[in-house]
Amino acid sequence: MKKVFPVIILIVAAAGAYMYWQNQNKKQDENTGSFKIYGTIDIRDTVLAFTEQERIETVLVEEGMRVKKGQVLAKLRTTKLDAAIKALQARIAAQQETVAKLEAGTRSQEIDQARSEVQAARARVENVSRNVKRLKATSRSGATSIQNYDDAKAQLKVERAQLSASRKALDLLIEGPRKEDIAAARHQFDALVADLAQLQVRLSDMTLTAPADGTIQSRILEQGELAGPSKPAFVLALSDPKWVRAYIPEPMLGKINIGMTARIFTDTLPDQPLDGWVGFISPVAEFTPRAVATEDLRTQLVYETRVFVKDPEDILRLGTPVTVSVNENQSLARPAD
Repeated sequence: MKKVFPVIILIVAAAGAYMYWQNQNKKQDENTGSFKIYGTIDIRDTVLAFTEQERIETVLVEEGMRVKKGQVLAKLRTTKLDAAIKALQARIAAQQETVAKLEAGTRSQEIDQARSEVQAARARVENVSRNVKRLKATSRSGATSIQNYDDAKAQLKVERAQLSASRKALDLLIEGPRKEDIAAARHQFDALVADLAQLQVRLSDMTLTAPADGTIQSRILEQGELAGPSKPAFVLALSDPKWVRAYIPEPMLGKINIGMTARIFTDTLPDQPLDGWVGFISPVAEFTPRAVATEDLRTQLVYETRVFVKDPEDILRLGTPVTVSVNENQSLARPAD
C-alpha cells in the first residue's frame, strides 16, 4: 500500500500538469485570437501515359525521385517515325521545286524550241502541199496513180494538224502556267507541310515529361514494354497544391471563414511552422462516425475544411498528421496561389 501511494500521487500530479498546460494553451489561443484544428495532409496525384503506342526505349526516373516540370521521364522508340519524317521531307522538297517552277513561268529556251517546232511543221506542210500539186497534175495525165495522189493529200492533212498543235503549244508556253495550276501546287505543298508538322508533334509525344513539380510515386512500365494511351507509365504525386483535410464541429462554424490565415505545425519540425490559409469549408454537414446514426451521435455534426499550405521545400507527405492554428483576426483578400 505504501508503494502504491507515491505512484498515485505522481499520476495525479501529471494529470494536473497536463490540465494546466491545456488551460494555458487555451488562454494563449484566446489572447492571440486563434484556435486549433487537427487533420492530415492531402496531395493530388496524376497518372501519366504516352499518347503514342510504341516500345519504351529508356526510363530515366525511379520511384521516390523528385522531378521538375518539363523533366524527361521516359522515351519511346522513334525508328519508324524518323523514317516517315525523312520520306515526307523529301516529298516536300520535290513539291517545293514544282511550285517554284510554275511560279517562274516558261523559260525563253522552251519558247524558242516551240517556235522552231512550229517552223519545222510549217515547212513540212509547204513541202507536202507542193507534192500534192505535182501529183494532181501527173495523175490526170496518167504518169502517177490516183492512189499516190490520195496518199499525199492525207499526209497534207496530218502535217497541217501537227502544225496546228505546235502553234497551240507555243501559245501555251508564251502564256505560261495557269493560276489554278500554281494554286493547286501551293495547296499540295501546304498539305505536305501540315503532315510534317503532325509527324513532328507525334515525335515530341514519344518523350514523356513531367507536367508539374512532384515526386514519382509509382513506376509502372519498364524498358522494352509496349506503352500506349491506355497504359499508365507513372503516377506522379504533385508538390503543389497541398492542403490539410480537417473536420470542425458545428459549434466552431462561426469562428472560421474562408481566407483566414493559418500556421501548420508538424511533429517532425514543431519549431518550423508553415504558412497557409483556409480555402474550403464544406456546405454539407457529416456525422462522426459516419456509420453510426444513433440519437446520441446524430447531434455530433462536423464539416470538412481544407487549409491550403505553402510548402516550398516539399516537407509534407501524404497523410502527415498536423496541427493547424487558425488566426481569426487576419484574412487574405485573395488567397495566394
